[in-house]
Amino acid sequence: MEVNCLDQHVQKAPESIALIWERDEPGTEVRITYRELLETTCRLANTLKRYGVQRGDRVAIYMPVSPLAVAAMLACARIGAVHTVVFAGFSAESLAGRINDAKCKVVITFNQGLRGGRVVELKKIVDEAVKNCPTIQHVLVAHRTENKVPMGELDVPLEQEMAQEAPVCIPESMGSEDMLFMLYTSGSTGTPKGLVHTQAGYLLYAALTHKLVFDYQPGDVFGCVADIGWITGHSYVVYGPLCNGATSVLFESTPVYPNAGRYWETVQRLRVNQFYGAPTAIRLLLKLGDGWVKKYDRSSLRTLGSVGEPINHEAWEWLHNVVGDGRCTLVDTWWQTETGGICIAPRPSEEGAEILPGMAMRPFFGILPTLMDEKGNVVEGGDVSGALCISQAWPGMARTIYGDHQRFVDAYFRAYPGYYFTGDGAHRTQDGYYQITGRMDDVINISGHRLGTAEIEDAMADHPAVPETAVIGYPHDIKGEAAFAFIVLKDEAGDADMVVNELKSMVAAKIAKYAVPDQILVVKRLPKTRSGKVMRRLLRKIVTGGAQDLGDTTTLEDPSVIEEILSAFQMHKQRRAAAK
Repeated sequence: MEVNCLDQHVQKAPESIALIWERDEPGTEVRITYRELLETTCRLANTLKRYGVQRGDRVAIYMPVSPLAVAAMLACARIGAVHTVVFAGFSAESLAGRINDAKCKVVITFNQGLRGGRVVELKKIVDEAVKNCPTIQHVLVAHRTENKVPMGELDVPLEQEMAQEAPVCIPESMGSEDMLFMLYTSGSTGTPKGLVHTQAGYLLYAALTHKLVFDYQPGDVFGCVADIGWITGHSYVVYGPLCNGATSVLFESTPVYPNAGRYWETVQRLRVNQFYGAPTAIRLLLKLGDGWVKKYDRSSLRTLGSVGEPINHEAWEWLHNVVGDGRCTLVDTWWQTETGGICIAPRPSEEGAEILPGMAMRPFFGILPTLMDEKGNVVEGGDVSGALCISQAWPGMARTIYGDHQRFVDAYFRAYPGYYFTGDGAHRTQDGYYQITGRMDDVINISGHRLGTAEIEDAMADHPAVPETAVIGYPHDIKGEAAFAFIVLKDEAGDADMVVNELKSMVAAKIAKYAVPDQILVVKRLPKTRSGKVMRRLLRKIVTGGAQDLGDTTTLEDPSVIEEILSAFQMHKQRRAAAK
């Protein structure tokens, strides 16, 4: 597996560039050859072995985008251990939950992180997390900054230990269906699920889609600005590009640091040929004007890509016409953590085949999409919509949820027996092209981050003054979607504004900052059916201005609750407008 990403290229062209680390401060990039990456990986692999990590053991990686983080992933692969990368923006509680679910033996982290000119206290967060992680035997601490951090008995200074190891390590021989990594993702219920990807099928699929969707040619500089904590970073920053011997950019910063020209200044300086990013960042930059784009030379770009959520028309046109000067191929890619790699995208296709704005369009080789109606029947023909399913297995698909195969079967294969259900709805045009319309379950997409509304509700439910909560997603012009929370307070709760602020802190502490609801509204009660189920559909209608057309409300236990919430919402809207 890992030999495919490193050793084969080191034999052919040891001095070719594997990684360009685009560090937080512009103009301080570091280039790393395939030979250097292999040596670093082997030293790290030998260090892991010395600290008791064996084939099949799980290792948590809590690191921002960096060559050492890539080496950590590849070192695990080399010795047959299973990595689970946790996005370095997650809270200590989220990290601990993932470590415990996976029963990780070791966690690898940095003393601190740097992002957008700010210092992130990674080691502090890990210290807090591992207090509640009985399986952790060692914490390997690398150094991103010069600052000293307290080191306890679990802690091991990583670079010092690596320096003592040999730069060679015989790779473990793995079966094609052995586990390569786990990655946690949110579902519509309960705790995040640890999706399992395997060796051969995953790598084949990541490499093939990387090459064909983006028209990757030898010598290209591939710039995927995703974080390695998400599947996009696994497949199109690390595994796909490295398997193809590409030069992959590691983007440590943010789209607006030190200013809104950062992406395009980077493209100019590194001569980036493919740029792959998220619609949420594009929408933000679009608002800040064309000047930041036009200031820099983008003539190296051939392919632009969009990932993480459906891209709206305006953002598509801006990316195509302003960033790409109308001459780059723009691929709107649809896929999921579960699929391992891109499943629907405008390319590959016949030379010069049409690309329609904001549409993923064409299934990749071996992907057979099917649309289903509410009754579970296949929807045939064109100009139709339905639940998006896939009717045949493909190499990159996840194999199970770690430790809970039944949940895997229930989540993805029970709704439409014989099919994989994606959780998304889609439209098929008259010409047979696919357009993704969004999630069909209680999952929202905040700035391209997938989050179950139940997770936010669970985080707030721990507040002693809050017996009930309901969270829904609503459209947001930058984030795509944002969370709106309805909360019921106990009579003796006291100051509502104070509770609201406490709830925001709780969500940030339990999940991550991006999960904090944009709006929180106190209501007397929630709209429930007679059986006690909260009708989130009605709350969504109220927030999105569809209150005139509430559909069937006959199942409501008490229909007068609607008026009550509507008037509370109107007052809330007026208060917000006044505050602005």
